[in-house]
Amino acid sequence: MSLFDHKLKDLHELLHKKEVSVSDLVNESYKRIEEVEGKVQAFITLDEEHARAKAKQLDEKLGSSEEKGLLFGMPIGIKDNIVTKNLRTTCASKILENFDPIYDATVMNKLNDAETITIGKLNMDEFAMGGSTETSYFHKTYNPWNLETVPGGSSGGSAAAVAAGEVPFSLGSDTGGSIRQPAAYCGVVGLKPTYGRVSRFGLVAFASSLDQIGPITRNVEDNAYLLQAISGLDPHDSTSANIAVPNFAQSLTGDVKGLKIAVPKEYLGEGVKESVRNSVLEALKVLEKLGATWEEVSLPHSKYGVAAYYLLASSEASSNLARFDGIRYGYRAKDADNLIDLYKKTRSEGFGDEVKRRIMLGTFALSSGYYDAYYKKAQQTRTLIKKDFEDVFEKYDVIIGPTAPTPAFKIGELIDDPLTMYANDILTIPVNLAGLPGISVPCGFDNGLPLGLQIIGKHFDEATIYRVAHTFEQATDFHKQKPQL
Repeated sequence: MSLFDHKLKDLHELLHKKEVSVSDLVNESYKRIEEVEGKVQAFITLDEEHARAKAKQLDEKLGSSEEKGLLFGMPIGIKDNIVTKNLRTTCASKILENFDPIYDATVMNKLNDAETITIGKLNMDEFAMGGSTETSYFHKTYNPWNLETVPGGSSGGSAAAVAAGEVPFSLGSDTGGSIRQPAAYCGVVGLKPTYGRVSRFGLVAFASSLDQIGPITRNVEDNAYLLQAISGLDPHDSTSANIAVPNFAQSLTGDVKGLKIAVPKEYLGEGVKESVRNSVLEALKVLEKLGATWEEVSLPHSKYGVAAYYLLASSEASSNLARFDGIRYGYRAKDADNLIDLYKKTRSEGFGDEVKRRIMLGTFALSSGYYDAYYKKAQQTRTLIKKDFEDVFEKYDVIIGPTAPTPAFKIGELIDDPLTMYANDILTIPVNLAGLPGISVPCGFDNGLPLGLQIIGKHFDEATIYRVAHTFEQATDFHKQKPQL
């Protein structure tokens, strides 16, 4: 049994009783990485020397009477688009392959305050653009449940590392489902918080009005503790919300009596695989037995979500990625004749195909003569999607459906078919467009591949999502199953 099979609270207790040391936890992580990383390839950069030195420091602190938080000494993996001081941050792109940031993201400051230990930076789709972690400049990541399938994306490395037992938890980022979809494919728990709950300062921007950092863990309880640690107002981020952070762990009561669940018919309709639909219906039966009620509802504008999202996200990406020009940092092309030539060469050599595709789409949507027809129309559609959710939440506590329409697909199967790849995000994208919180928890298997249940809540009501997710988790044992690598 791995030390990481214990819950966070149990590990914390073992540390306090001095039955294990912080160095033991760090050793466990690197030992497991040595065993399985060759197959899974979840990491881009490891920070072993620094991690082991910090573990020794924290072991010396273990004996002191100083108050230690739950995350004290815990190893964690960080998605490689979250900047880490003096630790290479690449966004899985050639253009940033040698970028060493001079500051930490706000979430890293919070984790450092909690005295966690960063094991390394995790692989992802380049600049978080993709749904399979196949667009990384460095290497593909493989799903620990079946090495022929993708781990999902763009936080595929973050989900695969937790599923493979390389780290007990990780941070990912979610722009259109990039935490929840890989969590579903890899059989772990992934939460996208409400937009504004967690600071984006130090998250390399893809689409600023959609991006959110969130936790990926083995179980719901650990997820609640990790979100607690990284949430809160940040003066460095004008979009972070001045809303009190509740004690999320207190909401894990195991009680859903009287809870009203909405199930959008669009989330169980065409394109959703039979096994996925059945696993969601079985999950609803479990919650019904525990005292909740559910009814079918409609989110009529959700069918426009993918189109609106790809116009808006690409437009924001076109603007955000303009800073990568070979002048201030990152890759710089050689043999340029003039400034314009330097920009062109640097960007065409530094960015991969998917990133270029989205920059071009976004630049087109924002260009004169097309702005009203595309970008403005997409923003209006976004408002309608948000209104659909508001109408449903007037009567219901949570919305439940599948996280992804199918289990993980095979590596290479969709990489040359971007439209089908984009359509895989059809169930997660509306949540980002509306700025709502959503979680994916394991709810079944299809031919040995995990399936995810998505629970969506009202703005800043992560507590209710956690309550439902935890109650479901306690009544089932999907989260206890582990891939046999």
